[in-house]
Amino acid sequence: MARNEAEVKNDLFGFGEPNTAYAKYFEGNSFLKGLASDAASGIGVGEVSFEPGCRNHWHRHVGGFQILVCTAGEGWYQAWGQPAQKMKPGDVVIVPDGVKHWHGASPDSWFSHLAVTKGKTEWLEEVADYDEITAE
Repeated sequence: MARNEAEVKNDLFGFGEPNTAYAKYFEGNSFLKGLASDAASGIGVGEVSFEPGCRNHWHRHVGGFQILVCTAGEGWYQAWGQPAQKMKPGDVVIVPDGVKHWHGASPDSWFSHLAVTKGKTEWLEEVADYDEITAE
């Protein structure tokens, strides 16, 4: 049974809508709640929630950055060439311009994070299975 579903679906920012616009870049189902955007600065803020095991593909933000703040549940973040790191509520990751990375829920837990993003997102290949990721 998956953990943290109620925590994720009832957190401070509420639960988003199915993330159909970006579904082709995710393995599993994710949900997106847009919180703020500023066209002049090119910065967007949203909360992304992931069902257990859901993760996005490798990607990078070109001409900007991404800041991830875990708000509920348990997930993972990994930068290319680095070991994956577990994320729990309150953890913050700063992803510099151009760094190839992915993030998503643990296999047995729901997960949500705020994403503060600037720049163009360049989507890349799928991420390996979790068994391979956590064994590194």
